[in-house]
Amino acid sequence: MSGSAVFILAEAGVNHNGDLDLARRLIDKAVEAGVDAVKFQSFNPQQLVAHHAPKANYQKGSGGAGESQRRMLEKLALSEADHHHLLDHCRQQGITFLSTPFDEISLNFLVKQLGLTTLKLSSGAVTHGPLLLAAAQSGAKIILSTGLCNLGEVEQALMVLAYGLTPPNNPPGTAAFEQAYCRPDGREALLEKVTLLHCTTQYPTPVEAVNLRAMDTLHNAFGLPVGYSDHTAGISIPLAAVARGASVIEKHFTLDTTLPGPDHKASLEPEQLKAMVGGIREVEAALGDGFKRLMASERENRSVVRTSLTALQDIAQGELFTSDNLGVKRPGTGIAPRHYWSWLGRRSSRAFVQDEAIE
Repeated sequence: MSGSAVFILAEAGVNHNGDLDLARRLIDKAVEAGVDAVKFQSFNPQQLVAHHAPKANYQKGSGGAGESQRRMLEKLALSEADHHHLLDHCRQQGITFLSTPFDEISLNFLVKQLGLTTLKLSSGAVTHGPLLLAAAQSGAKIILSTGLCNLGEVEQALMVLAYGLTPPNNPPGTAAFEQAYCRPDGREALLEKVTLLHCTTQYPTPVEAVNLRAMDTLHNAFGLPVGYSDHTAGISIPLAAVARGASVIEKHFTLDTTLPGPDHKASLEPEQLKAMVGGIREVEAALGDGFKRLMASERENRSVVRTSLTALQDIAQGELFTSDNLGVKRPGTGIAPRHYWSWLGRRSSRAFVQDEAIE
């Protein structure tokens, strides 16, 4: 997330279906696509989900009829040994390993055991005060998705993070969080450590629900780096987000969208992921520095495309320039046509033949 390049985060999530070999293959495909990091999900189903918690609509096609959300997640959870193996595989492949913790035990494991220095928090964490505080106090950088949220809820989450990122003056609580958020050191800590991702938590997200302009709202409201976590079909919306200034792009991917599991259908297959990365890098290159100037690549075309003051007919020495004998034609190697009116009524210093540039 340093420098000007967009940080591209390939979300493997739970698309490994609990299969370590499949997870390893997802890493390999992420490397081939050219992303910056591949991300999984870390959770303890018993810590995360009550036994009676229902599935989301998009999850209901995964697993048997009547299967609970907890039972589904139990089949998708990675063990600690799995995490170590995947981290090692990422290091061997030269790609950054990240994971989203959904509970404090998983967060502490990622930071203290695996040594992660960046945490990606899901939209569900925005109101999870204890998890936000643990993330801030871990010292890791934080990428926070903001799906399901209004602006006030994002601000409340940032208050907790500001408190956790700075030396506490008072025990945790609403007043202490607000004080930390308002202090200069709290604001500076947020700017140093936190990136917000605009997000719509719907799988897949219809384009009319994307609301990319909310990225501007987040940046203007909080002054923090802003990116985009995408759940639409295809790759056009992430490219648009980059053009709008996203510093991070997150996108789900899978080996095969027809595989069983809750997230495969809303994910990109490897060739699509590769195309997205290529498109993002092209958009980045096209954005430039914003300074309007003649580009080196167009210099040779300037004289071909532009025009000059030109004799429309033979003009004798001493003859007056008029609208009948003075016009504008290519090439643009002579006097620029913006001076046309100042030449009308002047006498020719020499003779010109038809189509000769005036000088």
